Amino acid sequence: MKVGMLWFDNNPRLDLAAKIAEASSYYLRKYGRQPDLVYVHPSMIQNVTSRMGGMEVRSTRMIQPNHLWIGIRETN
Repeated sequence: MKVGMLWFDNNPRLDLAAKIAEASSYYLRKYGRQPDLVYVHPSMIQNVTSRMGGMEVRSTRMIQPNHLWIGIRETN
């Protein structure tokens, strides 16, 4: 994914699944397409499968904690 939307959410009351759902819903309203890929900081993905809400979840240290990089997977 080269282009995506950066989402910040530091609400301690929401778990990662809720944060992804909220960001995904906003992305759909704003861009008219359903995202299918989200990158998060490794500290946010403890005890979480690699898929949530129909989205692939990947971790990378390039994303800061409490941020999500969300978008559509590139196809070649």
